[in-house]
Amino acid sequence: MATYLGTHGSRIQNYTTNPDNPNAGEVWYNATDNVLKFNAVSPAGAWSTVNSMNTARSSLGGAGTNTSALAFAGAGPGSTGPTGSYAITESFNGTNWTEVNDMNSPRRGVAGFGASNTAAIVAAGYRNEPAGNTSLCESWNGSNWTAVNGMNRNSHDGYADFGTSTAGIIAGGTPATNACESWNGTNWTEVNNLNTARRGLAGFGTQPAGLGFGGSDPQKTETELWNGSNWTEVNDLNTARDFAAGSGTQPSGLAIGGRGTPGGSIGNTEEWNGTNWTERNDLNTARQTQAAGGYQAATAALTFAGSIPPESTAAEEWNVPGTVTKTISTD
Repeated sequence: MATYLGTHGSRIQNYTTNPDNPNAGEVWYNATDNVLKFNAVSPAGAWSTVNSMNTARSSLGGAGTNTSALAFAGAGPGSTGPTGSYAITESFNGTNWTEVNDMNSPRRGVAGFGASNTAAIVAAGYRNEPAGNTSLCESWNGSNWTAVNGMNRNSHDGYADFGTSTAGIIAGGTPATNACESWNGTNWTEVNNLNTARRGLAGFGTQPAGLGFGGSDPQKTETELWNGSNWTEVNDLNTARDFAAGSGTQPSGLAIGGRGTPGGSIGNTEEWNGTNWTERNDLNTARQTQAAGGYQAATAALTFAGSIPPESTAAEEWNVPGTVTKTISTD
């Protein structure tokens, strides 16, 4: 007579933690938590870990998609002194991160946007030497960064920033402001302000159709829609946060992680459908001040680095459908 093992499959594996990227339907025993777990398919989407970056950092900028992303600038451990701000740039090809040519000006708390790892913009931020907020802007052509015309204001840390290397938006920032500027590939122009002044907000979209959400102080749920000319208040997030990441092309996108109330990193993910926010599966690792590829539909996304704390190299990819780890109840 055949045994159950021979008929139905293999032995359940014993792990001290969860295995990396288990298959859908895989079952294992987590010896640290003393529970059985399995990987289930989630039609709403889920996060999975991908290869880590080379340099741990937070308060960085991001551009591109989950198969063609760019990470640049950021804060190193401690974020002080001449080495506290980075000019380091890394390119992601869908599998691995590769260090490429540095920015001209090291800084952290930058704004950034772009459609791929071959064309991006970085602007504003905080420099350690000379210390202070800046309006500097640089353009990436796939090989090098070139200084271009700066913004009209100096600022850093947390923006609704979205668009392409020739048409983008940056709104909000530190110190808390409702200021908004539009980039046309050559110059920055002041345009109509946000309704709510704030810092630490996030966003996604394109120059004529974008979304800004969250922010502080304190952490906010307010969401505003950009139509190419004006900002309009729309339905709020479910979870108040600042220093999150955003990814999507209006009318669909994701609010990813951030700093919640009373201030710790959160893994909460919410999906925008053009009208409302819906809570989805959490990140595997809660984080704040991270970046995202940003320029793609809500069915696929990439977020990377940030502060857990401390500064991280970890990257995660969102897929619909995806798989999510669940605990098997013995009650």
